[in-house]
Amino acid sequence: MILVSTESVPGRETAEALGLVRGSTIRAKHLGKDILAVFRTLVGGEIREYTEMLDEARSRAVQRMVAQAESMGADAIVNIRFSTSYVLSGAAEIMAYGTAVKLK
Repeated sequence: MILVSTESVPGRETAEALGLVRGSTIRAKHLGKDILAVFRTLVGGEIREYTEMLDEARSRAVQRMVAQAESMGADAIVNIRFSTSYVLSGAAEIMAYGTAVKLK
């Protein structure tokens, strides 16, 4: 599966747009990681616990988006975007979405 954030796959021609595909997940860290994150905000610097959480969430959202595109018979997903929304304290939804296409 070819994944690009551009409107088309460079060097390839799009034969057919199959439609919107998306994948999402809601992730939260456990209490111990939240406590570490709070302490880290007091001293400054990167909050690695949340960086890891969001990286894992993006990966899972992309996996789900790709699975949906594969079920449609797509060769690629173009115009990929990510969206994040706050759900509750310490939890966030990550959504990946794009257009599934068949290539010539």
